Amino acid sequence: MSVDEERYEAFDDPYCYPNSEVLRNLADLRDEALLDSFEIEMTFLRSTEPLPEGNFDFEHYKAIHHHLFQDVYGWAGQCRTVRISKGGNAFCYPEHIDNQAAAVFRMLNRPAFQGQSNLSDFVAAAADFLAELNAIHCFRDGNGRSQLAFMYLVGQRAGFPFNFEGVQRDTFLPAMIASFNGDLTPLKSALAALCSDGF
Repeated sequence: MSVDEERYEAFDDPYCYPNSEVLRNLADLRDEALLDSFEIEMTFLRSTEPLPEGNFDFEHYKAIHHHLFQDVYGWAGQCRTVRISKGGNAFCYPEHIDNQAAAVFRMLNRPAFQGQSNLSDFVAAAADFLAELNAIHCFRDGNGRSQLAFMYLVGQRAGFPFNFEGVQRDTFLPAMIASFNGDLTPLKSALAALCSDGF
């Protein structure tokens, strides 16, 4: 399941083929539907492989994006260089991504992420972290899938693994949108439901 199916709006976008909204890709597919199918297939295959190990920092997160999208985009694992938005909501400007990401990833030093808290505290901290990470939207495409893959590792390390196979777009995407607007309650509920232990 992808949580980034809605199209981005980008400005002066060098990531797309000329006079097109189709992202330049390693297979040189110029049809949007074909690219979507190719991307889903290749990222699914990569998702069945072990995710990269790391220090749960920004470099680790970028390595996960590269792992998932390495067969599709030449810029896999690299921060975007253009301004993007979705539904009229602008994400972090590219020139601020590194600084904002550094601050967000320091959140993972909290006790809730170190296996030192209960499930309720972990879910609250995870929702806060995920909302902040989503607001940055580091990559030109594939943010949602990378976020879920990284959160899977975060939950596993903390002792509260998520079952992201149970993600439902109709409930999870609105929860992510609400978190972007400052309301974490739906995202907390969605993440709690995906924790294998439940409340």
